Amino acid sequence: MQRRDFLAATAAAAVLGSARAQGYPARPLRFVVPFPPGGGTDTTARLIAEKFSSLLGWTVVIDNKPGAGGNIGLDFVAKAPADGYTIGMGQAANLAINPSLYPKMPFDPLKDLTPIVSVADQPVVLVVRAESPFKTLEDLVKAAKAQPGKVGVAQAGNGTVGHLAGELLERRAGVELLQVPYKGAGPAMTDLLGGQVQAYFGNTVSVMGRLADGKARALAVSSARRIGALPKVPTVAEQGYAGFDATTWLGLVGPAGMPADAVARINAEAQKILARADVKEKLAQEGSEPTPGTPQQFAAHIKAEHAKWGALIREANIRIE
Repeated sequence: MQRRDFLAATAAAAVLGSARAQGYPARPLRFVVPFPPGGGTDTTARLIAEKFSSLLGWTVVIDNKPGAGGNIGLDFVAKAPADGYTIGMGQAANLAINPSLYPKMPFDPLKDLTPIVSVADQPVVLVVRAESPFKTLEDLVKAAKAQPGKVGVAQAGNGTVGHLAGELLERRAGVELLQVPYKGAGPAMTDLLGGQVQAYFGNTVSVMGRLADGKARALAVSSARRIGALPKVPTVAEQGYAGFDATTWLGLVGPAGMPADAVARINAEAQKILARADVKEKLAQEGSEPTPGTPQQFAAHIKAEHAKWGALIREANIRIE
């Protein structure tokens, strides 16, 4: 009798698990975006949310919670009930960079969150204004060697991937740049075009418009390989710095202990969405590339990036003041 009871209970649990997976979500999803509306992270999050709604009939409520480099929003996700109904759009800054940059973190990205699915890579691009004498990355490096600390390179803020890409280039090229932090991509691009700085390491969303209208010129992309949106622009690695890779990336996360069936369902549907031609086209227009994969693959990527950026931040002694 005990054996029959055990088998019956096991079968019932399997049926219940399947039913839960089929019935999820049974109520609206809260989708936390840890940056303001209108930015690159918000734009990509809304694209995914819209497809969840239009293709699957899910009710998804976008909740922008900006601040502290994305820490405030993801801390909210980390402390939310682990019932599968609160997810967030994490990215390189708040999952891999901030833990080494801030003296105190409100959450541990490796312990307090559940990786669900990687969404997209977004390289940063080294750009100069159209009339700049720098035609190649080597031109900029030569100028920096001739005038240490004089070649100004803008970035959208301390601790951004653009900032760390500049730090990484300094170490790989053996030069001293003048890193100029701004409060966002808009002011950085404005000063670049105005001639206050000679170059700008900015994410693709912030530079594509100025490249398209001819007001800026791209010298290099920071990713390991060229990107579809800028096929003629060589990587930093191609120009003499093998292994150079500094890329912003985005992915969905939930609270630690999130139900496995909810993780599996969101992952499966997100992968289908990222495989759609219209979604690929939209991401490509922004210079982003979809990066679907398993939760385990995303978890491994977060861990690897956490170690990589942590090492650079400690070596460069970068701190948020």
